[in-house]
Amino acid sequence: MSMQAPQAILFDLDGTLVDTAPDLAKATNALRAHHGLSPLPYELIRGQVSNGGSALVTLALGLEVNSAEHTLARQFLLDAYEQAVAVHSRVFPPLDRWLKEWHGDQRLWGIVTNKPRRYTLPLLEALALQPGALLCADDLSVKKPAPEPLWEAARRLGVKPEQCWYIGDHVRDIEAAVAAGMTAVAVGYGYISEADNYQQWPADLWFEECEALVDALGAFKR
Repeated sequence: MSMQAPQAILFDLDGTLVDTAPDLAKATNALRAHHGLSPLPYELIRGQVSNGGSALVTLALGLEVNSAEHTLARQFLLDAYEQAVAVHSRVFPPLDRWLKEWHGDQRLWGIVTNKPRRYTLPLLEALALQPGALLCADDLSVKKPAPEPLWEAARRLGVKPEQCWYIGDHVRDIEAAVAAGMTAVAVGYGYISEADNYQQWPADLWFEECEALVDALGAFKR
C-alpha cells in the first residue's frame, strides 16, 4: 500500500469491529414478543443495528421516537439486551486474528462508539478486548458525527488525528473521521440497509469485505 502507515487504528464498534447484531436482534424480537407480535427476519433487523436502539424500536413496533410509548419500549429493549449483551457477539473474522497480532506488537488502537458505556464495557470484557482508548456515547457532551470523540481518542493514544485511520459502517462514522482530519475508512460488511450505498460516502478508502480490510491493514504490520 502506497499511503503512509497509520500510527493508530480507531474502530467504530457495532458492525465494524464486533458483530453484535445477533444479540441485538434477539432483544428486538423479545420486544416484539412482549407486544404479542411475531419475530422479524434477522436480516431486516441487522440493517438497522447501527442506527441505535430507537431505530430498532421503530422497526419493531412502528412507534414515533418522541412518544411515551417509544420511550418505554426502548427501555424494555435495552434491558433485554443488557441481560445478554455478549452471548452471540463476536469480533468479525479475520479482524480477530489481525487485532491479536497488532495488539501483540504493542501497536496503538482504540474504539469510538455511540454505544453507552453501560453496554460497551460488559461486551468488551466478554470478548477480552482492551483498546488503548475507548470513547462511548456518554463520555463527552457530543458524539459522532461530531469529531470531538475521535480527537479525544487520538489525544489519549498520544498521536495526531492525521496519523489515525477511523473505520466505520455508517455515514456518521465517515463524517466524523473527515471532520476530525483522519483517514476515513468505510466498510460494506457492517449493518447497512439495502437503501444505503456505502461507496457513496465521502471516505478515503472503501472495503466491501472484512478480509479486504485486514489485507490492507496487514500491509502496515512490522
